[in-house]
Amino acid sequence: MSLKNLKIAIAEPNEIVRLGIEAFLKKLPGYKIQVMDVSDSSKDILEQLPDYGVDIMLLNPIISGMTLRKEYRLNGEMGVVAMLTYPVDTGSLSGYNEYLSLADSSEKYQEVFDKILSIDKSGSDSEECSLTAREKEVVVCVVKGMTNKQIAEALFLSTHTVITHRRNIAKKLQIHSTSGLTIYAIVNKLVELDEITK
Repeated sequence: MSLKNLKIAIAEPNEIVRLGIEAFLKKLPGYKIQVMDVSDSSKDILEQLPDYGVDIMLLNPIISGMTLRKEYRLNGEMGVVAMLTYPVDTGSLSGYNEYLSLADSSEKYQEVFDKILSIDKSGSDSEECSLTAREKEVVVCVVKGMTNKQIAEALFLSTHTVITHRRNIAKKLQIHSTSGLTIYAIVNKLVELDEITK
């Protein structure tokens, strides 16, 4: 069984609770979880979380309030889960994608994470299958060092269409650099090492 990669930001002011949540998450079966502590982060850092590839933020409502404040509604592609450390009327929670409590089972955490990932990632289990055949061709061209104009000529597209494909690729894969695309292309066997020129 392959593990699902998952980046989670935790905003929990109590260090003992935060470290306990982190240890618990890293033992969840079926996931390879990377955790980022954002408890004391500025608004600038919070706005960059989607750029860091964070899938889900676990946020204690003590920090944001029962109604999720707008600075935490950062990006439609990142789920925000209310992390309840004390009994709360969950009907009063507003703006969060889901909620979890310290008392919930690992199965409940998995259920919530799977639900958010299926919403945010359009149900795609693998990065490769989320790319169209044309997008894969564009990735190969980028990795080979071609400019947008050269890619357009090689694939009989307009430069504008190439730029659109590149934007969609970056959004789907959450890869925003040529070096990252190169690694992706090699790992997914879109190119061989000897095809890449510097």
